[in-house]
Amino acid sequence: MFSKTLAIALSLATLVASHYTFPDLIIGGKNSGDWVNIRQTNNFNSQAPVTDVNSTDFRCYTSQTNAVAQTASVAAGSSIGIMADGPIYHPGVINVYMAKAPNNNVASWDGSGSVWFKVFQISAVTDGGSTITFPGTNIQTVNFTLPKALPSGQYLIRVEQIALHVASTYGGAQFYLSCAQVQVTNGGNGTPGPLVAIPGVYTGYEPGILLNIYYPVPKTYIQPGPAVWSG
Repeated sequence: MFSKTLAIALSLATLVASHYTFPDLIIGGKNSGDWVNIRQTNNFNSQAPVTDVNSTDFRCYTSQTNAVAQTASVAAGSSIGIMADGPIYHPGVINVYMAKAPNNNVASWDGSGSVWFKVFQISAVTDGGSTITFPGTNIQTVNFTLPKALPSGQYLIRVEQIALHVASTYGGAQFYLSCAQVQVTNGGNGTPGPLVAIPGVYTGYEPGILLNIYYPVPKTYIQPGPAVWSG
């Protein structure tokens, strides 16, 4: 009985300690491999999340690694994915942002300024206060389509999963994120927006970031960040 209890306790401890990273870019159904087209984040070993929305690490999480990735080529209008190193099991929501590098040189760019726009999101589903569910949970790959009107050029693509299981106090929301480097080809003539800065896009007090998802069950959910730009 004791050994069974100990085994359960150890299993739970492992579950609590284990988080996830987003190291892989998927293009044309092919996985580029860990940290090839995605900048290696500080938590590549620890898997620890970012919790300070005002930190420069909130952008690409590379203050320690100073990582630069290889730039992958992908056509506007095509479907791509960013894959985690394990199932995204914390309840939460997902945003995907992009930013066009100046001078077509994404490898040397840090993504600063009001340059980011949202291209995809997976929000929560509510029913007036009875339940709240998270379609972005228990998946491993965030799949989305690049807008056909997206201008050609080099971009950072930033995925973030906002884990909300302990978000009832300020700073409790956990952000799992990474940035990919891509060269968009066959682009259009759209004007992406609205543009935001990262950090700066959130204060941490947004109702979709600072909330208790358990009790009382939220009647509605407001996705953090700007509207999705679809072109």
